[in-house]
Amino acid sequence: MSSTARTPDGLVIVDKPSGFTSHDVVAKMRGIARTRRVGHAGTLDPMATGVLVLGVEKATKLLGHLALTEKEYLGTIRLGQTTVTDDAEGETTSSTDASAVTREAVDAAVAKLTGDIMQVPSKVSAIKIDGKRSYARVRGGEDFDIPARPVTVSQFTVYDMRHDVADDGTPVVDLVVSVVCSSGTYIRALARDVGADLGVGGHLTALRRTRVGPYGLDAARTLDQLQEQLTVMPIAEAAAAAFPRWEVDERRAKLLLNGVRIDMPPHGSNPVAVFDPAGRFLALVEDRGGKAKSLAVFG
Repeated sequence: MSSTARTPDGLVIVDKPSGFTSHDVVAKMRGIARTRRVGHAGTLDPMATGVLVLGVEKATKLLGHLALTEKEYLGTIRLGQTTVTDDAEGETTSSTDASAVTREAVDAAVAKLTGDIMQVPSKVSAIKIDGKRSYARVRGGEDFDIPARPVTVSQFTVYDMRHDVADDGTPVVDLVVSVVCSSGTYIRALARDVGADLGVGGHLTALRRTRVGPYGLDAARTLDQLQEQLTVMPIAEAAAAAFPRWEVDERRAKLLLNGVRIDMPPHGSNPVAVFDPAGRFLALVEDRGGKAKSLAVFG
């Protein structure tokens, strides 16, 4: 991209490296794309790698809607140790010999955490409790409870069980798992709860996000690759991949852009991406009693 070229409106699918916060990636992208208008569609823990969806320029208005989509992960759960953060970043708080844990017991524990469940998020997280971040309360030495929240774990699969010995000599079991879940699901909380159910404790030692909504690792680029060549998924293509498509004629396109709530056919889900006859992405709308209510206008 030349120094005078304007960054196109669209999504950048980043393969986030371990050790970077989502904010670190946004800051890096602001430099690469030469624009302040960069945001992300949902955070990824510093330890984790994989798909982080960024929006640049006008596409930042898409991000809040994309953040609500389904996500997919590959991870490793260590049975036999708990940590203060429920992942490998935190200090170990207990160790228990996990060598006697059977595959049948693991499958039963995983089955209890599949479907529509109530999950208590990890205490060292960005969840706000009475207006204050949970991790800040932990750092301040506070004793508090986080209320359980409904989440959906549509798939929770164990691919492998590996026996190992932790650094402190504890016999542990590492589970290689994949999870498909709703937005707001904490994979490290799943690791904690599997271990708790089995009576040996557990935490997450590795996590890679492989998909956010329709955007997978095949579309993702590392920060080094993006530094060499900024790859932006055009906003129209990004919207068409993520939302139901509705094409309107020029008259209705003009009415919609002027804020008129036009009649819309049922699409089965919200939001809906509206396109004009030339294929230009105009707006995200939702069905309100058969009328199109604009959520964000791009045309």
